[in-house]
Amino acid sequence: MKLKYISLIIAMTAASTVSAKEHSEGIHFGVFGDYYDASWENTLGANTGGVNVDDSMGWGAELGYRFNDYWSARFEYADMDFDLSGASTGSQDGERFGLDALYHFDGGPFYGIFGIKSVDVFDSNTFANVGAGYRHHFSDNLFVNAETSVYQGLERSYVDVGAKLGINYFFGTTKAAPKVEAAPAPVKAPVVTKKDSDKDGVLDSRDRCSNTPMMDAVDANGCSKYEEKTVNVKLLVRFPHDNSSVSSDYLNDIDEVVAFLNKHQDAAVVLEGHASIVGDAKYNQVLSKKRADRVAKQLVAKGIDAQRISTIGYGEERLLNTANTLAAHAQNRRVEAAITTTERVKVKRQ
Repeated sequence: MKLKYISLIIAMTAASTVSAKEHSEGIHFGVFGDYYDASWENTLGANTGGVNVDDSMGWGAELGYRFNDYWSARFEYADMDFDLSGASTGSQDGERFGLDALYHFDGGPFYGIFGIKSVDVFDSNTFANVGAGYRHHFSDNLFVNAETSVYQGLERSYVDVGAKLGINYFFGTTKAAPKVEAAPAPVKAPVVTKKDSDKDGVLDSRDRCSNTPMMDAVDANGCSKYEEKTVNVKLLVRFPHDNSSVSSDYLNDIDEVVAFLNKHQDAAVVLEGHASIVGDAKYNQVLSKKRADRVAKQLVAKGIDAQRISTIGYGEERLLNTANTLAAHAQNRRVEAAITTTERVKVKRQ
């Protein structure tokens, strides 16, 4: 029965809804019904079995003052009627009085309780108590409160539980809510025509690159997108036996290398000269270098800076065909080059 009574109060608290505003300052007076579970054993005559003090049902009154949105304090008095058991049965009058400090969470209806109390039944015992409660306003000045607390004896090791349900009147007025002015009628913004002059999908207001070509993909600012692309050109010039003259048959190929180097000014070329295995190896090495130098002269004559050209003669070291045949020898008498670089190219629109 004891716990059922406390649970009923808590359930009523949880089911309540706020119907008026909490006060931030002022005095209140209230009365309440009180339940107190004492469970004191051998209060009197321990040598003869003692008298046990059990739970109490009573009433009380409180007078409080709220300092601000978060803190209030109150004086409480309760007239109590304790059941007795053990060596004596029946009931015994008692009383409880003391002070509580209340902390109102977020200035709202829920609050925590911290207090000090004196409970008098047969003799006086001092308790510290902590608990929680809830207020429900029926109007700005009238409210009910439900709460429960745990009591810890400071002189004896009693641990008690109490609950109460009260009705209170607040002496004061609620702060008037600030007057809310009606919002001005919305002003229609002028209709702005959105333009995309170069039809690249980016409005003129954000387009930093006007008149981009229709075939170009563009970024968020309307400018053409670019990507890095690897490009290369190769050169192969063949020579007759024991000869370093550049045949006119290869002039077009040399022109392609010249055009590539003119387009890519950061690129350089290494011309590699080679010879067949016919004849003396040392002589062939010199001959292969001479062949590379002759091709270099062709590039310089067409405007390529000599600083961008280097030559090397490998002689017989790097044969394309190791057979000892006329066809193999013809393949090995050569100058070759491979030039690779990167260029920034436009991304095409999909």
